Amino acid sequence: MSADDAGFPPSENIAINGADGVGPSQPGVVSTCYRHPKREAHIRCVRCDRAICPDCMIPAAVGFQCPECVRGGNKTQRVARTALGGRISPNRSAVTLTLIGINVVMYLIQQASGSFTDRFALIPGGDVIFHGAPARIIGVATGEYYRLVTAMFLHASITHILFNMWALYVVGAQLEAMLGRVRFLVLYFLAGLGGSALVYLMTSPGSETLGASGAIFGLFGALFVFGRRLHFDIRPIAFLIGINLLLTFTISGISWQGHVGGLVAGAALAGAWAYPPRKYRLAAQLSSSVAMAVLIAVIVLLRTHSLTH
Repeated sequence: MSADDAGFPPSENIAINGADGVGPSQPGVVSTCYRHPKREAHIRCVRCDRAICPDCMIPAAVGFQCPECVRGGNKTQRVARTALGGRISPNRSAVTLTLIGINVVMYLIQQASGSFTDRFALIPGGDVIFHGAPARIIGVATGEYYRLVTAMFLHASITHILFNMWALYVVGAQLEAMLGRVRFLVLYFLAGLGGSALVYLMTSPGSETLGASGAIFGLFGALFVFGRRLHFDIRPIAFLIGINLLLTFTISGISWQGHVGGLVAGAALAGAWAYPPRKYRLAAQLSSSVAMAVLIAVIVLLRTHSLTH
């Protein structure tokens, strides 16, 4: 049977492989990589059929592809997303672990510097007694609004930070996988700011509040709402929320304002993010996030006005 009968092109139409690596090679002719003309190439890209050397071989589902075909395929490939619109990342807990790391570093600095906590905790402002002496505390009411954020990364004791970081790891990793990194960060900070804002609104001037609990309670509330929306078993997170609220209101020295503020902010955002139809989901997530940030800002500004006038 001739080459024509077998379905192969006539021999005179066979292109001799040169530096460009295009076309099948003839017997006795050494193929060279189309990207590295001085290198021998015995493998061809399964998409464009160009000869490629080992440095240019990228494993594919079947065979190998050249770098150009891989780049072209990535440009046209749809980004994989979760049910809530988050981009799926290989490391689904990177942000959670980073937040834990920041909290641990801040706690170590607190232990090394006696004044660090007073400088960055959430203090509404006022004449108070610190370390046995009267002092005018410069707090949020006098323009140090950064305390609303920095207080979220400070802790009062080793027990305080251990419990919060355990809760952040367990719940945060799940939410980061569901939401993607950006949405998870937005949820974390807005929930934490919601807790800080309620503390600022309802706590007496001069009090000192700190901890990641507001943000973590926000994650609790969000996981509960997302679980209901996606038809997960919500009994474990409901039990966790119930136990923590019980401890909040029965143990002295715990800021219930921070916990409740974070819980409400996180649950409200989750509801606005999870329930709109898919085609309106991104717009709903953006608008609700902006609305929550504006609400927090209004609460803080109104409280500042009441304390300074």
